[in-house]
Amino acid sequence: MNRKSDGDQLAILGGVKTVTLDAGDTFKWPIINEAHEEAVLKVLRAGQMSGLDVTREFESRYAAALGRKYALAAPNGTASILEAMYGMGIGAGDEVIAPSLTYWASIAQVYTLRAVPVFADVDSETLCLDPQDAERRITPRTKAIVVVHYAGMPADMDAIMAVARRHNLMVLEDCSHAHGALYKGRQVGTIGTVGAFSLMSGKSLAIGEGGIFLTDDRRIYERALLFGHYIRHNEITLEDLRPYCELPCGGFKHRMHQLSAAVGLVQLDLHPAQMAEIDRAMNHFCDLLSDVPGIRPIRPAPGSDTTKGGWYFPLFRYVPQELGGLSLTRFSQAVTAEGGICRPGCNKPLHLHPLFTTMDVYGEGRPTRLGNLHPSASAERFPEKLPIAEAANRYTFEVPWFKRYRPEIIAQHADAYKKVIRNYEALLADDLGGDEGIGGYSSFFSEQKAVASGPK
Repeated sequence: MNRKSDGDQLAILGGVKTVTLDAGDTFKWPIINEAHEEAVLKVLRAGQMSGLDVTREFESRYAAALGRKYALAAPNGTASILEAMYGMGIGAGDEVIAPSLTYWASIAQVYTLRAVPVFADVDSETLCLDPQDAERRITPRTKAIVVVHYAGMPADMDAIMAVARRHNLMVLEDCSHAHGALYKGRQVGTIGTVGAFSLMSGKSLAIGEGGIFLTDDRRIYERALLFGHYIRHNEITLEDLRPYCELPCGGFKHRMHQLSAAVGLVQLDLHPAQMAEIDRAMNHFCDLLSDVPGIRPIRPAPGSDTTKGGWYFPLFRYVPQELGGLSLTRFSQAVTAEGGICRPGCNKPLHLHPLFTTMDVYGEGRPTRLGNLHPSASAERFPEKLPIAEAANRYTFEVPWFKRYRPEIIAQHADAYKKVIRNYEALLADDLGGDEGIGGYSSFFSEQKAVASGPK
């Protein structure tokens, strides 16, 4: 059979594209219904947008869902992580270890607390924090480890918690990419000292804007109240904190808007079923591509008790040596021309950004990264050498994030990848590379919707 005459000519070279079905609402997110509208209207009509009753109910139900004692909601995930860090007692001169491959809001808040970020490399298979590399970076000043369940993939929590126990460190799980994911049967966010979540509208548990952290430690919870929730200081019971009540000790106002809390209460009911459908759809897509050369799904072993939950920002690994050295950039262009979704790269490593190397944020006359260390500390310590994080953008790419299980649509997207891989040799002659500039720091994640529609 002549493949080219049967429509196997690559679309980028003049052939017919593979994805022809209209995606409809396959990629629409979040999914809003009348229950959300009624919940928001109830708050609006009561004039309780700045109240606390709906937010407290949201906190209580979230904590119950994860089996943790305390939950504290905030306007966004960044604020939740900041107040959780304050609650954990992180302060001037403390070092906090975090993976370099993450969104800035996993760690940049330590500057506000006058602490020092220390970056560790990631595991090449999961793209999550490498426990061994993290342990190598522990010093007498290390106070805590931030773990990010990156792109929905649970980190190696057994090894990380073992490191924390050996060195008497606290662990903050940033679960903003991984709502509902399981690590060996346990929900992420329930294993470390604190679990923190962003709840913005792009996340797999989306309430509009918002964040929340959960813990079993009463002191952490009350210190966080002291930091940014002055209106709730009547909840503070610890005697050594009582004298500081009535004013926000961090100078922040972290009350969640109750319209978000109202949406959140509805989402808590809907999320398990939505997550199950996403999980079914994404694993089906991965299964269709599990035996083709050049690409590898980044996911837990199928059938295990570790899962990716909502699959926020789903990533694959690219193996160019199996495709004649074809650049990821050219590969992505070809898949996109087929009507598929393939965005090269991921987050750029934070440890190389000037914010974490040379920038004097507060006008102290030295890089802020060194500002709270001993005056003899040298900038030569930074940036760290993190080869896996530094190379990640050249071998990872974003795939379609299916919100609905639509087998025919999913199959066409998988076929777009298969077609490009079958015909990769046709792309080598005009491959100009360009992999050096892919990825981003703040606005990398794509909004997947009309790109998957049929021909116009």
